[in-house]
Amino acid sequence: MTVRTTRRSAGLLLFRRTGDGLEVLLGHMGGPFFAKKESGAWTVVKGEYGPDEPAWEAARREFREELGLAPPEGEAVALGEVAQAGGKVVTAWAVEADLDPETITPGTFTMEWPPRSGRTREFPELDRVAWFAVERARELIVAAQATFLDRLAEHAD
Repeated sequence: MTVRTTRRSAGLLLFRRTGDGLEVLLGHMGGPFFAKKESGAWTVVKGEYGPDEPAWEAARREFREELGLAPPEGEAVALGEVAQAGGKVVTAWAVEADLDPETITPGTFTMEWPPRSGRTREFPELDRVAWFAVERARELIVAAQATFLDRLAEHAD
């Protein structure tokens, strides 16, 4: 009998208040699979963690690894968990902070590309990071993660 463990990710959803309303910081997933996609290819800045690491610590570590910046200080609003279509469970916190996407130095990952070529290439974890109004973010974010936007909006009211 094979026991499957649930893959888990944790992340931080930065938000800021502007004259036009609430905006959130999302990252566009890097690598060849998402290069030409927009809808469903943007995500909370997050990453996987193991059973021995607390989710909050993983969220902060992944922020640093994926963006090359220290995670912002400030009140962290727990946004709970969502299960994505592939079965991964994502836990997120919202933190109010402002960040210039131009200051980001993305982390990278290596994979065989093209498939079955025997060659490996390095790709950015996130190839773009940008601020979006919540309604625009809802059109772009991984479907299950839209729940985080709803929970943030409830908190921000």
